[in-house]
Amino acid sequence: MIPVAGGHRSAGQGGFTLLEMVVVITVLGFLMIGLTHGVRTGIALWEAQTRRVGETAELDAAARILRSLLSGITSMSAGGGVGNTAGADVKGSAASLAFVGDLPTGLGTTQRADITLQLSGGGRLVLRWTPHRHELSTAPAPPPTETELVSKVERLELAYWGMSPSGQETGWQSQWDGPAAPELIRVRLVLGDNDRRRFPDLIASPHS
Repeated sequence: MIPVAGGHRSAGQGGFTLLEMVVVITVLGFLMIGLTHGVRTGIALWEAQTRRVGETAELDAAARILRSLLSGITSMSAGGGVGNTAGADVKGSAASLAFVGDLPTGLGTTQRADITLQLSGGGRLVLRWTPHRHELSTAPAPPPTETELVSKVERLELAYWGMSPSGQETGWQSQWDGPAAPELIRVRLVLGDNDRRRFPDLIASPHS
């Protein structure tokens, strides 16, 4: 029998040397590190995408509600019918709008309501409303119900397209106070500089 020289294995001898085991363990360690990093990156991307979808859904829902409300501004005629703009009683400024309208499904059990759109504390765009009273009453009005539409809003800018109070020209105005509703209402939300959300100007036509 020929002895194995220098402590090396013969061709037919099984098992692994210490160096081979170290190399295998090192390679497996690198694989586990890469796999863990990939999983963490994937989870972070998924969470960011989920937040992005949630933010977009909030703006989309707010735009649908606002368009439905503003497009549906009507008035009660002297005979009680709807459609005569002589009694719309829309009062608007650059930062708030008050009017009588029908609440969209899901905002409350009340159909016709006195509605106010404005920016509340903490940068919250909110709708406040109370049931509209068709008759005079001495009973105290119920407290308004409030629904948040969009959060983290820096500024609300409203504008109204219609005949100027002088009756000489038609254009965008920052104030509206009259029995008739404006021809167009523009809603602009100014979000933060670091806010990735975007809210395109919403222009609605009452009575449409």
